[in-house]
Amino acid sequence: MADELLLTVEKLIYGGNGLAHAEGNTVFVPYVLPGEQVRAAVRTRKKKLIETSLVKVEQAAATRIAAPCPHYQVCGGCQYQHIEIAEQVRQKREILRETLGRLGGVNWSGEIAAHTGEPYGYRNRGQWAYRDALPRALGYFQNESARIVPIDTCPVMSPALQAAFGKLQEMARGNTLAPGLLEIEAFADSADEKIALNVAFERFVKPAKDLVKDFREALPALESLLLLDQSKNRFELSGPGFLQHRAGGFSYRVSHLSFFQVNRFLTDEMLQAVVGGKKGGFALDLYAGVGFFTLPLAKSFTRVMSVDANLAATQDLRENAKAAGVEVISENEHTEEFLKKFTEQPEFVVLDPPRAGLGAETAARLANLGAAEIAYLSCDPSTLARDLAVLVGSERRQKTEVEPAHRYAITDLQLFDLFQQTYHIETLVRLRRVT
Repeated sequence: MADELLLTVEKLIYGGNGLAHAEGNTVFVPYVLPGEQVRAAVRTRKKKLIETSLVKVEQAAATRIAAPCPHYQVCGGCQYQHIEIAEQVRQKREILRETLGRLGGVNWSGEIAAHTGEPYGYRNRGQWAYRDALPRALGYFQNESARIVPIDTCPVMSPALQAAFGKLQEMARGNTLAPGLLEIEAFADSADEKIALNVAFERFVKPAKDLVKDFREALPALESLLLLDQSKNRFELSGPGFLQHRAGGFSYRVSHLSFFQVNRFLTDEMLQAVVGGKKGGFALDLYAGVGFFTLPLAKSFTRVMSVDANLAATQDLRENAKAAGVEVISENEHTEEFLKKFTEQPEFVVLDPPRAGLGAETAARLANLGAAEIAYLSCDPSTLARDLAVLVGSERRQKTEVEPAHRYAITDLQLFDLFQQTYHIETLVRLRRVT
């Protein structure tokens, strides 16, 4: 088979690639659209699977557009900038349906409502690696590579983060960032006025107070700074240690090592979609983080319990509940361990797990609680398919040590396009107990 292939793209698949076939082989090619004819160079061959890189689009789809970012297709951060926004959403709907059916045997033929915001400038969090070799620079990793791609702009970042990045890149290229820097993680508050930085060094080459001075002089918007000396596992904090975010009328303290929703335009809409109008006796919030869903639940349910393994996030949640004047039973524990011993029946369960999802065993334990309703917010359709297979009793469900005592039916499926220009899909699934 030739090292360059002429392909007709059949569809997009989860992960950002297009799927095609050539001489009995399945071929993955990036940065394409269904129906396009493209030339692609073979990168790897493994049995009947070939991975390629795009060489040229011979016949373009009508929804193909010019990407605004000069680093697109080199930087690995975005995969869909060549696709009109409406078409991105349509493709994600189809990918979601196909993934749930193929991997979980969960066939949803109903509507998938989509929530979209501004296509650029939406990210309130960024992470940049440092290339400590001439010419020095900050950047992102190249797609499927350890190579750092220096960048000048990142249009998906909020204005505050773009401004901060510009200053930091000037320092990097001017060789005024201290040697030994590994990476910088930056966060902006919901007003996009203040920023916080996590800065990791291999080791501090000068006193921490001098490092703090360097960053604060360069960044007037810097509210809080956390420095890490990895050689000694030593942290140095300058500032309050957190930023404040507002959503749905609530204020959330978010510390350096905690998580908050990344898309600054869709937080209110997501909060309303997940917990709006819900009320009752007992609600359970799993993977609760800083209490994004916990606080509104505590306003409308008699009793609310939250569970999260991140100690920093749990401490934030407790402070946030106190500031909001609500009572919450807060457990600092892995959800998987919590559900092994918890047996009380809640009326409503909210869960927002990381990309790994629940896991089949934990999904079975969740089903055994017998909640009347579950709202599952997922950031990975593949693991969502596996978990839903257990909850709905699909024939494709994995065998588990604990047999689910209850079965659920999907009542609603919604797509939140939190990560526009990328292949990532955030899905809200509502489930009702039927047995």
